[in-house]
Amino acid sequence: MWGGRFSGSLAEHMRLFNDSFPIDRRLWAEDIRGSIAWANGLERAGILQADECQALIAGLRQVSQEFEEGLFLPLTSDEDIHTAVERRLGDFIGALAGKLHTGRSRNDQVATDTRLWTLGALKLADDLIRDVQAALLEQAKAVGDAILPGYTHLQRAQPVLLSHALLAHFWRLDRDRQRLHDATKRVSVLPLGSGALAGTAFAVDRAALAAELGFASISQNSLDATSDRDYIVEILAATALLGVHISQLAEDWIIWSSAEWGFVALDDAYSTGSSLMPQKKNPDSLELARGKSGRLIGNLVTVLTLLKGLPSAYDKDLQEDKAPLFDAIDTLSLTLPVVAGAIRTARFNTERMAAALDDAMLATDVADELVRRGVPFREAHHIAGRLVREAEQRGVGMRQLPAESFVAAHPSLTDVAGLFDFARSVAMRDVPGGTAPNAVRDQLIAAQHVLAEG
Repeated sequence: MWGGRFSGSLAEHMRLFNDSFPIDRRLWAEDIRGSIAWANGLERAGILQADECQALIAGLRQVSQEFEEGLFLPLTSDEDIHTAVERRLGDFIGALAGKLHTGRSRNDQVATDTRLWTLGALKLADDLIRDVQAALLEQAKAVGDAILPGYTHLQRAQPVLLSHALLAHFWRLDRDRQRLHDATKRVSVLPLGSGALAGTAFAVDRAALAAELGFASISQNSLDATSDRDYIVEILAATALLGVHISQLAEDWIIWSSAEWGFVALDDAYSTGSSLMPQKKNPDSLELARGKSGRLIGNLVTVLTLLKGLPSAYDKDLQEDKAPLFDAIDTLSLTLPVVAGAIRTARFNTERMAAALDDAMLATDVADELVRRGVPFREAHHIAGRLVREAEQRGVGMRQLPAESFVAAHPSLTDVAGLFDFARSVAMRDVPGGTAPNAVRDQLIAAQHVLAEG
């Protein structure tokens, strides 16, 4: 494509270093789609005759068919997907293939191809996330009003509904979907027609190109358009945070599945064993999901580092942008279906959850009751804390303290037996977003609407 300026060929190791075909070959469908649109644009601009345009399109469809059928055979001269497609197009239709690149640069061509691919990848990612959300929602509906200890600092804190705990992950994932959806409008910007950096010299209708390729708008500056990879950073940032959210979900469930907790059992289909210890059942599906978050974070750091020192317009460094983008989507494509499957097939042990509840988790309820009886909260907090300490010193639960201990702590603390009821404690948190059964039922309805809206 650029050999006329040079008197010799590339050194072999430089050729291997320079070639991107092994990575960007997966853009073949987008490259051909963009090339067909460009041929139509050149015809509209009067650069191609109608029969030439049709011949180019027919040839491009032949190349497409070879890729679809797995018959395309690359040559060492195929520096990237663009040269490979144009070279094979020439095999089919001869010298006319050389007209296709009129007014176009690989700079705006690859920018267009990558954006087209990314638009499809965003739809795939949305579907994958929705499936994990759907699995969480199914389990949240199935577990009813089961109660488990809620934790802060990995210490028992207050009782919450299991469904509430599951839905916490649903809403994190929903923010991930929103971030990716919002990025779509910045991906759906057509760079084609920007040339190498200065725009094309031919009167190509860029708005018509955008409409044909399904872009929402066209780029406003050719220098920016050929070098803009902000959308890749944005998507990798969103997928990195998604990876963190999946890691947090996995961490919860890995802890819950341990013998010490015993709150959940993963299905054998999503567990592995030990090569040495016959009794082991390891939550490797979730451990691997937790581990993949590091890969997703790394992809973001790679591209940020790639971009930070670049001058304006296209630089060859940008050839390194696609591998992290592709890897992020590939990682999600492997990880999210496994996570969804592990969630759907898990079995919860609500009896173990109930057994893990202890009276100290109701200390806040004691303080709240004192507030209802006119005691300032800070004083109520200290009173409840002293009762917790006394129960610990006696080696009993708070409800087992003698009545005189409560009265001694505060004269209003008579008839406190009703406070030591975990279902009551949960039901008292009946505010929107709270853990009370009524509030969680509203949450379930809201979650169903989110998934139904797509």
